[in-house]
Parts: sequence; structure tokens; C-alpha cells
Amino acid sequence: MSSNLTALELLNLGNEGRQKPVLNQVWPYLLGTFFGVGTGIMLNFGTKRPLFSGIQKHIAGVVVWTSLLTYVTHKREEYLAEKDAVLRHYVQLHPEDFPTPERKKIADVLEPWVPIR
Repeated sequence: MSSNLTALELLNLGNEGRQKPVLNQVWPYLLGTFFGVGTGIMLNFGTKRPLFSGIQKHIAGVVVWTSLLTYVTHKREEYLAEKDAVLRHYVQLHPEDFPTPERKKIADVLEPWVPIR
């Protein structure tokens, strides 16, 4: 499909029909829960208390870690969107640097194979 599109056409495809992978959607929540509970456990271990006592520490840890990781994910997506916009603008200003690639068959790309025995 996209093998004969220009660079600008590739950049303008956008997210049509694409979805984020499931892991990308839930990783801040999974890691936030893991690190939050782990933080509570480590605090209790350091103070020689039962590992799961003081459930408010665990809940606070989950909230803080999940919020932090969600914020980092949002900032990363903003950065990547700005990077794509800069690339798109550069390609629009300099289309001569990005010619449409010619289509090649696999037979033209591969070198002849000679078995050596």
C-alpha cells in the first residue's frame, strides 16, 4: 500500500484506522499499581512493620505513581506530535530532497545465490 507514496503522503496518513496497542494504553496504570504497592511495601519493610499494613500508603503510592506515569506519557505524546509536525513542515518546504521511491521487485534486490559445498 504505502510503498509507492511520497514522503509527504506518508506523513499525512495520520492515524486513520489505527489504534494504540493495548499495552500502550494501560502501561501507566499497570506500572503505577506495581510501583505504588511496591513503594508501600518497601516503606513498611524499612520500618519493620507488616508488609501490607497501613493501606493508605499503598493507595497513595498507586495514585502518585499512576499520575506521574500518565503525565510522562502525555508529555511524550506531545513531544512526538511536535516532532512529526516539524518533519512534515520540513518535507513540505523541501520536497526535492524526498523523491518518490521507485518500486522494485524482490528479484531485483536480491543477489544471485550460489551454494558453496
